Amino acid sequence: MEGLKVSDADLVLRVPPSKSSRASQAILRELSSHLFQFSEIFDGVLLAYDVDIVDQNAKIIQVIQPSSGVRLKAKLLLFSPKPNMSLEGRVVKLTPESIHVIVLGFASAVIIDEDIREEFEFRTDLNSVLKGIMAVSTHILQKHGKEVFRSKAHSRHVIKVGTVIRFLVKSLDKEILHICGSLKPTNTGSIHWLDNNVIEISLTDRSGMKRESENEMERHEHAVLGGEKISVCNDQIKKSKKRRLREES
Repeated sequence: MEGLKVSDADLVLRVPPSKSSRASQAILRELSSHLFQFSEIFDGVLLAYDVDIVDQNAKIIQVIQPSSGVRLKAKLLLFSPKPNMSLEGRVVKLTPESIHVIVLGFASAVIIDEDIREEFEFRTDLNSVLKGIMAVSTHILQKHGKEVFRSKAHSRHVIKVGTVIRFLVKSLDKEILHICGSLKPTNTGSIHWLDNNVIEISLTDRSGMKRESENEMERHEHAVLGGEKISVCNDQIKKSKKRRLREES
């Protein structure tokens, strides 16, 4: 999954004089307070860290409130999603207008209907109890039905609650760690289905390119003159007729 990176950082952490004798604990406590929050300094969400204190002797930093500065080297695991990056998450809720996802267990994402490709159709699959019933009220349908987004092109490509999906990042709200995503690209959707149908996806893309190429050739073969469509084939027929008339004369 994109959006994850490991960064090496040289830090100077301020430790209050009252905690200078327990600097290590103060450092770990300070770093832990930044976990799972977006940091402008790190340009991402801090997920984990490994710290090595370079200078055990804290130096006094002259600020409004005196504090000790401890130099340390840290290896940071950051989550830094950017637009057009590919992310993975588990579906937690479906509605006819949206798909709700949790990424890495803490960040929420939503994919609204305009960002879900037309291939996917929202359906409510009835369970065995309701099979054979011709008319079912909306309340019963929602209570006993199972909401899914099913592909019209590939019937086994299904997105439901619990499905792990791959989607594209459109935007990120850093303050609340909320992601707006997209399922427009053909390489997005259920990861289980995508991983087992890589060849089928490539063939589908290839056939689409072939059709586009054929349409382009057809457009080149036809020219529009005075509102009438004249093809290369018709031109060849006319030349053949002229040649036959010359031979007869």
